[in-house]
Amino acid sequence: MGIPRAMSMTVPFRTAPPVETDDVTIVVATRNRPDRLAETMRHHRAPVIVVDNGSDEALDAPGADVVRLDSNLGAAARNVGVERARTRYVAFADDDSYWESGSLQRAAALLQTHPRTALVAAEVRVGAEGRLDPVSAQMAAAPLGTPPGAAGPAILGFLACAVMVRRDAFLAAGGFRPRLFVYGEEALLAMDLAAAGWRLSYAPSLLVRHFPAPAGRNQRARHRLETRNRVLTALLRRPPDVIARTLAGALGSHPAALLDVARNLPWALRHRRPLPSEVEAALRRLN
Repeated sequence: MGIPRAMSMTVPFRTAPPVETDDVTIVVATRNRPDRLAETMRHHRAPVIVVDNGSDEALDAPGADVVRLDSNLGAAARNVGVERARTRYVAFADDDSYWESGSLQRAAALLQTHPRTALVAAEVRVGAEGRLDPVSAQMAAAPLGTPPGAAGPAILGFLACAVMVRRDAFLAAGGFRPRLFVYGEEALLAMDLAAAGWRLSYAPSLLVRHFPAPAGRNQRARHRLETRNRVLTALLRRPPDVIARTLAGALGSHPAALLDVARNLPWALRHRRPLPSEVEAALRRLN
């Protein structure tokens, strides 16, 4: 994988606000959406690494460290940004999201004061109306409870555009798996962090703004990838009864995805590593 610096597509970025913490690097993966990136870049309140995920034209993001990939790595492009970062903590943002003022500083403080926590997830508000994201609503319900001394309610899933991670823990867990590409890639990382003994916490005092495009994405293709990744994640980490239920669900909702699973089956079996019993028990409480 080549990652030479390249800057040729200039976008009119506005002046960024002052940096609110030196302990955090923001990693943004983007592809072919310079206008969206230009809108959110001006809100980032920490140093930014932009990973240009194989865009058709090289991207220029003034004020950011731009890494140009030769091909689209999907979610694994974030791994490149984390490897390049030199801060203890890394916050993820998409090219259509940003952390609200004060949230980066508060998130870093939570990780600092909770050394067993590898990841904190912010509340996500969607669109100009600030609609609560359904995933945030689920986290707020705290079905796993809040362990004593934890940074917030325990979670085993998250939205990648709204978390801060402990850099060393993220890298040790392997980051986002390239084979999963996109859509549902967070579940496996959450499991692996928990299996390594780390806590993952929801912190509603943190706020991320998300402005997804209203249309234009192939929803059928997305559903197929989500279904494939759900089955592959079960094959990689869950026990046989969960695998069977997940396969049955995939057959009923998107049977074409099972062709993709079959092509990836040898890889999944080679990398299968069942979860510790306490992590599996927590997952069953959620499902």
